[in-house]
Order: sequence, then structure tokens, then C-alpha cells
Amino acid sequence: MKTIAELLAEHAFFQGLPEQDRDFIAGCGENRVYREGEYLAREGAPADYFFLIRTGRVAVETFLPNHGALCLQTLNGGDIFGWSWLFPPYQWTFDARALETVHSIRLDGRCLREKCESEPALGFELLKRFARITTDRLRETRIQLLDLYGDGPPRAQGTT
Repeated sequence: MKTIAELLAEHAFFQGLPEQDRDFIAGCGENRVYREGEYLAREGAPADYFFLIRTGRVAVETFLPNHGALCLQTLNGGDIFGWSWLFPPYQWTFDARALETVHSIRLDGRCLREKCESEPALGFELLKRFARITTDRLRETRIQLLDLYGDGPPRAQGTT
């Protein structure tokens, strides 16, 4: 069976991170399996973790009154979920529900914050990686909104 450090080394989020940093972070992690329908996170609950999704699919959802759960995004093996552990008040802003069996590494947010405080260079490196993911997901959301609300291609100026 592989160690958490070995599993971190295989995940794209940790590619290029020095082995000693992965080993340091591994102390915050554990293997977790979520069955179909189980929640990894619930909106408004304490955001104590982030997840490296190894296999399976996870729906990122929000609840709409008079409608129910609305899937905003589907994450797959190789993706990560959760950066709410980084910022006060450390609460989930979305639900995350397993759409099928999900194998993940769950990393303890408090443990990671403490390690990042004690090793600022590592903390900055992780923050840059989360910023890249945040930027990518915001771009994807923008494209979805344009698809949903766009009226078609813009007209060139001066045409009728």
C-alpha cells in the first residue's frame, strides 16, 4: 500500500514540489473513500479540509430555494476540491457530493495552516497553486455564464 506522501507525489497539484515538502504535508493527510451520495462538504459547515480527488466524480452544488440542489461543476480524478480552509471564517461556500465512489486524500486544513505558518516559503507555494486553480475555475464560470446569458456573437461596430 502506498503512503500519503507517495500518493501526493502522483497528484498533479503537488507535481514539482520538493519531496521534503510533500513528506511534511503528508502528515496532515489521510485516505478517505466516499460512497455515492455522501457529502465531502456541506455549505455553511466548518471547512476543515481540502480534498485531492484520486478517482470518482464529485458534484459541487449550491441549494436554490424552490428548486433544490444545483450542480455548478463536476470534479473528477486528478482535481482538487476546497480552498475555504485557507480563509476565515473557514466555512464551506458550496456542497460537495460524491456522484459515485470517490477515493480521495483528505488534508486537514488546520494542520496545513500551521505548517504553512512555520514554513512561509511552502505556504506561498501552496497559495500560488490554489490561486491558479481559482483563476482557472473563475474563467470556466465566465465561459458558462457567457454560454447561458449570451445573445450570440457580438456585432461589429458600424453594422446594422
